[in-house]
Amino acid sequence: MDFPQIRLQSTSAAIAIKTTPGKIEMNQPPAELDIQQPKAKMEIERKPSKLTIDQTEARADMDLKSIGRRIEEFAKQGYEDWLAGLARVSQDGDQLMRIEEGGNAIADLAKQNSEDPMYEFNIGWVPSAGSVKIHFEPGSVKINIEPQQVINNSRPQKPKVNILRAEVDIRMQRYADLQIDFVNLKHVGVNFEQVI
Repeated sequence: MDFPQIRLQSTSAAIAIKTTPGKIEMNQPPAELDIQQPKAKMEIERKPSKLTIDQTEARADMDLKSIGRRIEEFAKQGYEDWLAGLARVSQDGDQLMRIEEGGNAIADLAKQNSEDPMYEFNIGWVPSAGSVKIHFEPGSVKINIEPQQVINNSRPQKPKVNILRAEVDIRMQRYADLQIDFVNLKHVGVNFEQVI
């Protein structure tokens, strides 16, 4: 016995997708550097130190005197000796003037004028202590520095970018299909029969 059958055969649709990936190409050129550093302005003001050594008195203690100093000392000593001589003569005259008061004035004056004077002397140093005069003036240094700004004329470079866009290609590879077959199918109507 043949059963009636309806046979369905379907084919599903298929989509073909083709992709091309995107691509980014970047190139970064180096920056153009132009940097200048001027030298700082520096001023140095220096006052040198000064050392003064005066050994005039030390040389005089050793009897190494200049002609001018010797003349000055001799003139001063002569003036002082002249004044001392005047005073001595005046005193001698006063003593002789009062001879009537008694005493032996002439013998006393003769004894005084004939004896050498007594000089007092202890330990001496040649040259004497402190005869060398030392004077020191310290020096000074003034430094003035004026820094200079950096001159920067550098220029940056923009990156070079090349972009390849991604592409997607979509198409129908196969369309959907439905096939229907009838087997052993009959339509029985009134007074007739039909095979489908």
